[in-house]
Amino acid sequence: MEEIAIINEHERARVLETFRTLQPLVQDVIEPADFRKVKDILHEGMSTGQLQRDSFGLHPILFDLQTAVILCEEVGLNRASLLSVLLHECVKLNVVTLEQITADFGEDVAHIIHGLLKVNELYSKNASIETENFRDLLLSFAEDMRVIFIIIADRVNLMRQIKDLGTIEERTRVANEAAQLYAPLAHKLGLYLIKRELEDLSLKYLEPDVFYMIKDKLSATRKARDLYISQFIGPIEEKLKAAGLHFHIKGRTKSIHSIWQKMKKQKCKFEGIYDLFAIRVILDSPIEKEKQDCWQVFSIVTDMYRPNPKRLRDWLSVPKSNGYESLHITVMGPDAKWVEIQIRTERMDEIAERGLAAHWRYKGVKDSGAKLEDWLKDIRQALENSAASDEQIVDQFKVDLYSDEVFVFTPKGDLFKLPIGATVLDFAFQIHTNVGSRCTGGKVNGKNVPIGTKLQSGDQVEILTSQRQLPKRDWLNMAVTTKAKNKIRQSINEQELKTCAIAKETLERKFKNRKIDYDEPLMMKLIKKMGYKHVNEFYQAISEEVLDVNVVIDRYVESQKRDENPQLYQAETRSADTFVATPVDERQRPNDDVLVLDNNIKGVDFSLAKCCNPIYGDDVFGFVTRGRGIKVHRTDCPNAERLRESLGYRVIRAEWAGKGGSQYAVTLHVVGNDDIGIVNNITSIINHEKNVLLRGISIQSFEDGLFSGTLTIMISDQKQLNQLVKKIQTVKGVKNVVR
Repeated sequence: MEEIAIINEHERARVLETFRTLQPLVQDVIEPADFRKVKDILHEGMSTGQLQRDSFGLHPILFDLQTAVILCEEVGLNRASLLSVLLHECVKLNVVTLEQITADFGEDVAHIIHGLLKVNELYSKNASIETENFRDLLLSFAEDMRVIFIIIADRVNLMRQIKDLGTIEERTRVANEAAQLYAPLAHKLGLYLIKRELEDLSLKYLEPDVFYMIKDKLSATRKARDLYISQFIGPIEEKLKAAGLHFHIKGRTKSIHSIWQKMKKQKCKFEGIYDLFAIRVILDSPIEKEKQDCWQVFSIVTDMYRPNPKRLRDWLSVPKSNGYESLHITVMGPDAKWVEIQIRTERMDEIAERGLAAHWRYKGVKDSGAKLEDWLKDIRQALENSAASDEQIVDQFKVDLYSDEVFVFTPKGDLFKLPIGATVLDFAFQIHTNVGSRCTGGKVNGKNVPIGTKLQSGDQVEILTSQRQLPKRDWLNMAVTTKAKNKIRQSINEQELKTCAIAKETLERKFKNRKIDYDEPLMMKLIKKMGYKHVNEFYQAISEEVLDVNVVIDRYVESQKRDENPQLYQAETRSADTFVATPVDERQRPNDDVLVLDNNIKGVDFSLAKCCNPIYGDDVFGFVTRGRGIKVHRTDCPNAERLRESLGYRVIRAEWAGKGGSQYAVTLHVVGNDDIGIVNNITSIINHEKNVLLRGISIQSFEDGLFSGTLTIMISDQKQLNQLVKKIQTVKGVKNVVR
């Protein structure tokens, strides 16, 4: 347990000093009355002795005051953010409640404090911060991006103070987190100076010998470097002015961290890094003359200094896919030193400097898509707009960045990212295919849930499995991720192949028992003649007892005899003029047994066939299986003709009872133009239909501008289905709807 934060005289003096530093910084954004209330709450917190020091022995009140100064000076956040930093520790330890905060300072302050407390809970899960997923989860947990700015400033403050505090292990942990999590976040948010400081301080704690070696060498060469830059750009400025160009030139020295990265990448000493600094020529040019002026500068510079053709980077003619535009050239300057020059316009420099994806990706920082890029640009601009009110900035921050993703933990704290709507089943397959295939359910935050339960960010999920479990076809309606769907289909196909192999073995054994020679080509010919397009369909029918093995063998023997003695099986020739076909209507056979389909029927085991999914109102017939009761098929079922031909004696008439009332599963196939909103229009029609439930939807887009979709719905009868199909066909862009 941390040491109780009893403040000593030295810390008390620093608290008063920091208060005096902070007061003029916040006087324009925090009312004096609010500031006095904050002082009273902090004084109460220090007096009660409830506050506790962290593992480095830092006093929380003093630390938060220092963080607030950093936020003012280097980030620029306003009233609600600063008050939240100062008060969140007192809320955490119940010195003051969130309700009191809301009453005294407003709901906005309470909202940010709630976000800070929620982030603390996230860390309590002991999750590994080394993953990209953790950063995304942190952003989604924060709810308000001001929380992220606050925790970055908090980490800068911590990194500045721990040089001689805590253990080596603790300093190493904090430094690793700064390098792997907070520095990339600061870079994404356009806080470049903070990002640079975090990286340099991380290197200082992780590899102190390297840090001080590079720092000393930079200090020793600074005067010479500044003099060299001045001598290098002087002649260039004269030439550019003579050409009538409007511009300014700036140079910057690389950070210690980036120099070390180059030394490692190039496997050389400090002296081998020739681009310790870069020169930027930034032109003030109208957009129609940008490229012309940039190439003119290029021509002037390369006339004065010899260029290295291998180091030319032309992102003017063909900008990067992220929009980055610039012209980079490395030239041989005085004293045979290579110097990198970046040529761009004010517009291009703004894109490269304002936190857009072009700059992030160019510097090697991964990002999470255009949605985040545009949003962070708005944040950066809002923070730089001193006239913007706190409420206006909040509106910018309340965008849900990761509304299309959820982040969940394993019981051990490992973190996984899944698409929105992902279920326990998706998570199981994300862990491992074997776990997914054996999944029987899960525990979400300690509660047992079925495999189709949708997950929320922050859920801790444990997967329950059974060795007897196997993937089922209806799992495809529960799964969201491509990985899960593919693995389920693969497993089902493997099960069907195994089933077919068993059926084939059964058939061949029957042949052997009846002492009949099995000829593969003849069997293939018979399978095709029986109407099966694929061999697997044939063996599947045997496995499901739709086909009787003895009937197959009888037809095989008959085909074999026909092939051996074709003249004995020539049919008598008959004139078509004398032939009269007498159609037989099965429904006109009064003496035949009729299966009346009614949920209340007793003593008859029947079920609806999955191959055609009949519903109330369809013309149907029954097929007597072996051991699985009667299967009810539609008369236009793809298997109907084959069943009548090969096993007609097991086909019986069937009729629906006089009333419906049940709901039936129906699959509709829709093809249409891949236009924005068309799928929403279709699902909206279904959702507004009375007693119709949309159970599943799968959409696939094609390069020709069309989409193909499969809709699984629950519906009462054929009449209602026909009406629904007509309504869907009226949606603009829909080309075809079939059952």
